[in-house]
Amino acid sequence: MQSEYKRNKKLYGIAGLLFVTVWAVGGTSVGAAVDNKEISGLVESSSAIGIEKTATTFEYIMEGRPDPFVPFITEEVVTKIFDPDEIVNDDYMALTGMRQFEPGQLTLVAILKGDQRGGVAMVEDVTGRGYMLSEGVPIGRRGVVSEITANKVLIVETARTRAGKEIKNTIVMRLNKEGEQ
Repeated sequence: MQSEYKRNKKLYGIAGLLFVTVWAVGGTSVGAAVDNKEISGLVESSSAIGIEKTATTFEYIMEGRPDPFVPFITEEVVTKIFDPDEIVNDDYMALTGMRQFEPGQLTLVAILKGDQRGGVAMVEDVTGRGYMLSEGVPIGRRGVVSEITANKVLIVETARTRAGKEIKNTIVMRLNKEGEQ
C-alpha cells in the first residue's frame, strides 16, 4: 500500500510538472524536459487509477449578476437630500383604543349632548362595532376630538414636518339624518 502511495505521489508530481511545462510553453512541444514515452505512460497510468480526462469549457454568464467593478456606495446615495416639508412620525407608540382607527374609517351614528362634561358621540366601524367619543379623546395616528356639537364632531390632526413646522388639519364628521347617506 505504501508503494502505491509513492507511485501515485510521483505520478501526480510528474503530471503537475507536465501541466506547468505545457502551460508555460503555450501548448507546443514539450521539449527535452519530458519525452513522449513518459507522457504516454502518464496517460495510461492515470486512466488505470481512475483519473478521467474531461473536456469542459467554462462560460461566464453575466446576466443577472452585478458588475464587480461598480462601487457599492454611489454619490446619489451619499448626497440624498431630505425634504424639509416631509411629515415625520415622532412617536412610535403602540396604537391602542381609538388610535387604531382613522376618522375616515368610522361613521358617526349618534350624538348625546351633556350639560357640564360636553357631548358624547357614538361611532361605528365598518364591521358595525360601536365606540364612544368624547372631547379630548385621541383618535387615529395624529388626531384629537376637539369639539362635539349638535350635528357634527370636529377632529384636529396635528403633524410635524422634518423642519419642525406644525401642520393642523380639521376633519368634520357629520351626523346624517334618517334617509341620508
